[in-house]
Amino acid sequence: MHYRISKCLGAGLMAMTVGVTAQTYPVKSLRWIVPYPPAGGADIVVRLVAQRLSESLGQQIVIENRAGAGGNVGTEVVARAAPDGYSLLMANVAPMAINVTLYNKLPYDPVKDFAPITLLASFPNVLVVHPSLPVKNVADLVKLAKARPGQLTYASAGSGSTTHLSAELFKTMGGLNMIQIPYKGGSQALTDLLGGQISMYFSSLPGAMPHIKNSRLRPLSVTSARRSTAAPELSTMAESGFAGYDADTWIGAVTPAGTPQAVIVRLHDEIIRILNVADIRERLLMQGAEPLTNTPEQFAAYIKSEIVKWAKVVKASGARAE
Repeated sequence: MHYRISKCLGAGLMAMTVGVTAQTYPVKSLRWIVPYPPAGGADIVVRLVAQRLSESLGQQIVIENRAGAGGNVGTEVVARAAPDGYSLLMANVAPMAINVTLYNKLPYDPVKDFAPITLLASFPNVLVVHPSLPVKNVADLVKLAKARPGQLTYASAGSGSTTHLSAELFKTMGGLNMIQIPYKGGSQALTDLLGGQISMYFSSLPGAMPHIKNSRLRPLSVTSARRSTAAPELSTMAESGFAGYDADTWIGAVTPAGTPQAVIVRLHDEIIRILNVADIRERLLMQGAEPLTNTPEQFAAYIKSEIVKWAKVVKASGARAE
């Protein structure tokens, strides 16, 4: 940032004030709202980061899972919270970008109501099926779906989630007739898929990884434009005959708009440091999550660009939230 010479003294005083504020924060426990049920892919990542952040800040961080309405419920909680740095939100692509178009009206503004801190990670979804389904790859699944129109079922972790839109894109691009079974979170969807009650699920990779490793689920493809570092043997949907298919999930940290800049800087710097620790990066990559970081300004611009991107996807899929 550039200052005119006449403003140098004011800028210096402001920097001193920022430093003092940053040194005294935090003086009590924080809460980190995850707008989905526990045990999902994003929840796993946040808990790992929050544990280290608690240690570095010297205060407890309480994870609160506030699921509902495709992530809107928990997101609204933070939008209405005091802007004092003690309420964080696990910002997710669905409530922060997808739902802007998917829902007729949101109880918050993802651009105006939040102060971005940083991206945390991104991960693809992975198309997984129950081993009893007689398919070995995406081409087999397309063939089976066309042979059984309206009979195969797919789970979603809620309207507007990338698990939902990943499947909608698959249906639209493949000209398939399949039935959606909506759930209130990824862990519930995985439970029913493991029990053979549904045919397939575009799960977050971190959520599905343990079940893939023990062969309880069969992975067919990842939804990202590039192959995943955690599962490089899996082809992308684009490589499987769906050119242009790309549906990554991302998560980040935000706090209510109006939070002091000194607090945002402190949280940003601590989180960036944690995500650059070798064992944290390794654990995230093993879970299928790609650690990502950026500045608050870059994250703000990214959210705006994602709103535009996903508006096109939602409109193309024809998906609407009830």
